[in-house]
Amino acid sequence: MKKYFAEMFGTFVLVLLGCGSAVIAGGMPEAVGSGVGTLGVALAFGLAVLAMVYTIGGISGCHINPAITFGLFLSGKIEGKDAGMYVLFQILGAVLGSAVLYYIATSMGLSGYGQNTFIPENLGAAFVAETVFTMIFVMVVLGATSKSAPAGYAGIAIGLALALIHIVCIPITGTSVNPARSFGPAIFAGGQALSQLWLFIVAPLLGGALAAGLWRAISTEEQR
Repeated sequence: MKKYFAEMFGTFVLVLLGCGSAVIAGGMPEAVGSGVGTLGVALAFGLAVLAMVYTIGGISGCHINPAITFGLFLSGKIEGKDAGMYVLFQILGAVLGSAVLYYIATSMGLSGYGQNTFIPENLGAAFVAETVFTMIFVMVVLGATSKSAPAGYAGIAIGLALALIHIVCIPITGTSVNPARSFGPAIFAGGQALSQLWLFIVAPLLGGALAAGLWRAISTEEQR
């Protein structure tokens, strides 16, 4: 259970700090505060992941993302039972993080909670972006944690990759690449975020599956 609770804590931190930067520090239109903008929000998500890799990585591997767990499951790096429990606790962590953010935001008179949405006319672009960027992200995770990767640097590569992805993808969907990260805020935001949640579950999982297949195609057994 320790690794499951570690995944819950890590996802809690990711959602609270990442989405919190968007809502409270100025990344969203209705936000008040320092106005960190797209770059600041991107760095917040990347730094949250980097910090959690070095905090809980030794306990659970720090997936904190069902798409990563799914990709690692398809790659044979985690068993089905553990994968299912990881996803469950990741979702719980995301809901808890969103609950704390919801309380803070509503207390400050803010209506946004870092939810992912897209313009309906851009459905195709949103689906492709979430799929491809998740594939890239999971590929980085698989490569950075492989046997042939330099030891001790995985967190840096993974955190920077997530920040880069956010810089590009925030204008399209607000950037998910993580079904749990989308699920938590959507529960509290409702409306469009909840009705569009399916995309932020299906596309990242598809991206994780594509990454698993691509990694198997380009890597050797010794490297994995």
